Amino acid sequence: NKQAQEIEPRMIEWRRFLHQNPELSNREFKTGKYLADFLKNLGMEVQYPVAKTGAVGILRGGKPGPVIALRADIDGLPVVERNALPFASREKGVQGGIETGVMHACGHDSHMAMLMAVAEILSKNKADVKGTIKFLFQPAEEGAPAGEEAGAYLMIKEGVLENPKVDVVFGLHIQSLLPLGQLAYRAEGLMAAVDGFNIKVTGVGAHGATPWDSVDPIVVSSQIVNGLQTIVSRQTELTKAPAVITVGSLHGGVRRNIIPEEVNMEGTIRTFDPAMQKLVHEKIKHTASAIAEASGAKAETDILVMYPVTYNDPALTSLMAPSLAKVSPTVVTQPVTMAEDFSFFQQKVPGFFFFLGAYPEDMKLTRRPVHHTADFMIDERAFVTGVKALLTLTMDYAYQPKSGKK
Repeated sequence: NKQAQEIEPRMIEWRRFLHQNPELSNREFKTGKYLADFLKNLGMEVQYPVAKTGAVGILRGGKPGPVIALRADIDGLPVVERNALPFASREKGVQGGIETGVMHACGHDSHMAMLMAVAEILSKNKADVKGTIKFLFQPAEEGAPAGEEAGAYLMIKEGVLENPKVDVVFGLHIQSLLPLGQLAYRAEGLMAAVDGFNIKVTGVGAHGATPWDSVDPIVVSSQIVNGLQTIVSRQTELTKAPAVITVGSLHGGVRRNIIPEEVNMEGTIRTFDPAMQKLVHEKIKHTASAIAEASGAKAETDILVMYPVTYNDPALTSLMAPSLAKVSPTVVTQPVTMAEDFSFFQQKVPGFFFFLGAYPEDMKLTRRPVHHTADFMIDERAFVTGVKALLTLTMDYAYQPKSGKK
């Protein structure tokens, strides 16, 4: 606890530097090198680059024990920061061929800074560390650019859970709307699986003055959007498992007086249950096709399976919940419909993921500091709690009976 408090000023400096210098997914070149150099200066065995731009530090403790992985994500988002902070981002990047601002609008800068602090503290106490600690600084949690592999999936593919083989993985996510210092978790499904869908609607173009000459894909697309909303509300048994379908992008046409031939829409599907996931996929394809056909148009649906459910191993959660409670007030949260590719690690080894509250209650905000927005804001006082939580989980797991390895 004392060392976590002592490192706080430097941790905040690290976070502010990283906040000022964000990079987009799979483009975290400077960030990855910064982290790799930091780990090397601690005397760790370092693997870099991993999964294009990530870094892994390996700390071999002074006593035999389990192999524990701690993970932080490192990428920013294509968001223009609106906050008037002295360390606000002014960086630019290219997303989908379009220049955009870049911002750590989901708190990954804080995740890096906290894990850096944990790495330094454990390195200084190496003789007392039981087992091996792997520090996973993971790129591209927010998703790969088109046509690229990325993130936790690619890190696993490149072997970060092997040599030595990881026994357990811990991670956290800062939450700007949770009370400062609160630690929130739940066993089993914590965060949703997320999949993407693309629907191309093809009709017949015409002059805007003679719509009867067309099969209007804009009208058909609007009917499909409405139809998709009835899948969850009218075609699934929500008492069994929740689901969310969102259309986030719809594009068609170039002039007000031209009915186009084609409209494209994109959206996301969020589920917590494999059977529900399969059902929703089928319903989306059927709904789009049937509505289009009824109007004389054609709908082609592609579904991209993305991230699985962030699933906290029940036995591990039961074991580690008392460790969290030693650090700060805890709460068992409801499932969250956002998604996390930490879930890929949990598919391979038991994992425990939790939320750290950092609502900036003293900052007199004029807008809610929501994740993935230009107004995202967190209270840096939460970081010490996050460091203590990761340290406590690591040491308690390592020193539990039967955790040692010969």
